[in-house]
Amino acid sequence: KWITFKGNKQQAQVELTRLVAEFDRGVEPAPGKLTVDEWLRRWLRDVVAVRNRPRTVESYASLVRNHLSPALGRRKLHQLRPSDVDHMVASMRAKGLTANTALHAFTVLRKALRDAEQRGLVTRNVCRIADSPKVDKYKVDPPEMEAVNRILNEADRTEFGPILRFMAVTGIRRSEAIGLRWTNLDLDQSLVSIVATAQRLKGKGVVFQPTKTASSRRGIALDPATVKVLRRHRASQAERVLAFGGGYIDPDLVFADAIGAIIDPDRLSKAFRAIAIRAGYIDVNLHQLRHAHAAGLIRAGVHPRVVQDRLGHANAAFTMNVYGHASAGLQEQAARDFAALLDAAH
Repeated sequence: KWITFKGNKQQAQVELTRLVAEFDRGVEPAPGKLTVDEWLRRWLRDVVAVRNRPRTVESYASLVRNHLSPALGRRKLHQLRPSDVDHMVASMRAKGLTANTALHAFTVLRKALRDAEQRGLVTRNVCRIADSPKVDKYKVDPPEMEAVNRILNEADRTEFGPILRFMAVTGIRRSEAIGLRWTNLDLDQSLVSIVATAQRLKGKGVVFQPTKTASSRRGIALDPATVKVLRRHRASQAERVLAFGGGYIDPDLVFADAIGAIIDPDRLSKAFRAIAIRAGYIDVNLHQLRHAHAAGLIRAGVHPRVVQDRLGHANAAFTMNVYGHASAGLQEQAARDFAALLDAAH
């Protein structure tokens, strides 16, 4: 098969090398007209939408639309170079975008090119050669227990008291708390099963979905005080269900609004910020309840594997990488404890 190529001798040699490599891999030579933007759109439609959750598809599409296509979309896919990717990342940083945003865009492009390579559309994934954006280690600054207590006491004066207190004592995510059902709670065994989330999807509102990973599906033990709070909350909810007759929307939701409808995630976050400010803490957001739970457990000397299980992390190494700074002082205590064991053995 003859391929017509326009360019100088050196460019023709590069193209010939690419075509030979494709032939050796058993790939039919492509006409080379596919642009990066055309591939990204096809990839989102035919690959990402099939194997990923809707929230992930939304995130990838946003990065393609706002960053990848504007920077690289017009280039021919097979002509994409590592320097093009380096320039895209540098331009994003020059515009004031965070290294984390640049890394997300880079990661999506790397995945798209990996799939293009597997399909014989490119001979190499240039993201394996280009420099990945460097991101500072993720740091959390959890509020102290005194702050958490004051915020929860303030929250108890509002309709959001039960859900916020439950999030604080379990460390679960906002989406997990909103999606929790009474069928997932065993109050006699003091156990909650996290099996679903409630998230907002573009054009669909707030929808229920299974948890994203196997590690996210987990059981969390509850303390006696929390079980007592939940029993009172359930009794109060039952009264509302009776008062509304058949008008109460979903009696199986543990945490719902006044008429039994799902709580809007953004409304909950905004309500928490207002509650925290009234309690005197202007820089505490809702997700920091989860951070406070994790840091508190680590400071109490709880085994990292237990903390990992409660938070739904994939492994304990990630948990300690994020929250390990909370263990300051435990080394000294460990040294004293071991010395005491030796002394007791004399």
